[in-house]
Amino acid sequence: MPGRPSLAGRCLRGSRRTGGMGGGGSALRVCADHRGGINWLSLSPDGRRLLTGSEDGTARLWSTADGQCCALLQGHESYVTFCHLEDEAAFTCSADCTIRKWDVRTGQCLQVFRGHTSIVNRILVADNQLFSGSYDRTARAWSVDKGQVSQEFRGHRNCVLTLAYSAPWDLPGAPCAEEAGGLLVTGSTDGTARVWQVAGGGCWQTLRGHTGAVLCLVLDTPSHTAFTGSTDATIRAWDILSGEQLRVFREHQGPVICLELVNRHVYSGSADRTVKCWLADTGERVRTFAAHGHSVSALKYHAGTLFTGSGDARARAFDAESGALQRVFRGHAFVINCIQWPLPSGLRLWPAGPSRPRACGPAEVPEVKPFLGGNGDFFKKPPSRNCH
Repeated sequence: MPGRPSLAGRCLRGSRRTGGMGGGGSALRVCADHRGGINWLSLSPDGRRLLTGSEDGTARLWSTADGQCCALLQGHESYVTFCHLEDEAAFTCSADCTIRKWDVRTGQCLQVFRGHTSIVNRILVADNQLFSGSYDRTARAWSVDKGQVSQEFRGHRNCVLTLAYSAPWDLPGAPCAEEAGGLLVTGSTDGTARVWQVAGGGCWQTLRGHTGAVLCLVLDTPSHTAFTGSTDATIRAWDILSGEQLRVFREHQGPVICLELVNRHVYSGSADRTVKCWLADTGERVRTFAAHGHSVSALKYHAGTLFTGSGDARARAFDAESGALQRVFRGHAFVINCIQWPLPSGLRLWPAGPSRPRACGPAEVPEVKPFLGGNGDFFKKPPSRNCH
């Protein structure tokens, strides 16, 4: 299988909370059928199935009840970068420059989406549309049913790393929203984020201010605000309708790799080995979560607990209010790329990632294909690849 050489961890682990939150997490089950590192995972809306995308060029569907592999999704010609699971269909994207749609019951490939000319890094499914971002410097919108490109978004000068979408009804009072068919926000290694009108493909706003690659973004649609994290060690808040930069969050000492927005608080994970909590409306830092031995590559908030994944191959659970470390989950050999929650019966699952740590995006739109290293060279431009 062509792709990157990898000494990746090949398993998916779960742990159960037993008694109090003190102490370490014990593995509930290990799913070790992949022959390469797991780059992303996605839960079905009902929580019964889990989809994993791997360096081995395949995706797998698993039962969350017993950890058994239900289907092997084969067809990609290089490693799977990202995946998304719906009740009836699964979607994967790959370094082979394609996106695939799969039947979750049979494992059959239903559709191949072709058009990108380099690695497809991120996909997002919303409103019967599929959005994709690629190293070919474009984002695209596709018809989920027909597999045809409905819109191309051109303007970035480098790789598109992260995506977020706001439907017209999520932007009350915005004069542009209805005729625009919703807004797509993209972040790029060119140091900008862009806001696009989905219906026409035009760039509505270019959000300039970062001095490094935009690695992650989250949207607060009621306030039409985007939060972006960058290799310049800052988070910035933007009005996506006017393009105005609202505030800058400065205190991290390394690239901001992942963001989570919950209850008017922004949580940011960084290569400086910390997570910080900020007031979304003012930019004031209210808490720092330390104790990580490497870059923080994944975040997930649930019911007052903040879960983090790190390049030190450990996941951690913190009390979000006090910042106290409650539990450390051990067992993986390499960086943790993604954390998903919730699942029935209190199960948590998280994947072991490749030997070269990478940034990942917010769990909602989950993302990103930059490479992270432990020698201070946190962001590396990936090798170019053309698809024919």
